[in-house]
Amino acid sequence: MDEKKIVKDGYNQIAKKYLETILNNLEEMSFLQEFISLIKEKGKVLDVGCGSGLPYTKYLSDYFEVIGIDISEVQIELAKKNVPKAQFYVKDMTKLDFAENTFVGILASYSIIHVPREEHYDLFANFHRMLKSNGVALFTLHSTDDPGSTEEDFFEAKMFWSGYDTETNLRMLADAGFEIIWSKLVDDSLGYAKHLFVLLKKP
Repeated sequence: MDEKKIVKDGYNQIAKKYLETILNNLEEMSFLQEFISLIKEKGKVLDVGCGSGLPYTKYLSDYFEVIGIDISEVQIELAKKNVPKAQFYVKDMTKLDFAENTFVGILASYSIIHVPREEHYDLFANFHRMLKSNGVALFTLHSTDDPGSTEEDFFEAKMFWSGYDTETNLRMLADAGFEIIWSKLVDDSLGYAKHLFVLLKKP
């Protein structure tokens, strides 16, 4: 099974319908505001799995120079139209090669959960490498153990998810060098599952 192709093809297929359906969860937006408030210098913020650019990339672009990446070409085309002042690229998040200390902040909202979990530790370590000292990160992760699961009808497309339980995620993030500011369990705005939100800092 090519999990990343499932995610890519799925979001290419549902991009416009997904954009019409997603909700502005007030609790999640408050997390984003806290993330922004903790970033003490001007600079670049990376939005990982930016989707259509709404609402998060657009909100971030009012404060920072934002680079958004997504595996879906259709999502990136929407993002370029929705947030013209940000930069967008079609990229696999597990293969990012930005220089060390590039970003003052990294956001990954409901995106890491689509990556096979065997790749999560290396992903965290690479995010830590790209983040500046005192930089801030906000990630959405699984809260329960999921070696890998698919759904045939996620907005009428096939979709893939994978992740570890809360304790394992927090240990991996600490092992990757992050300082955990807080972690919270939150029902996602689509009603699919309870996710782990983690606000982090690079010492």
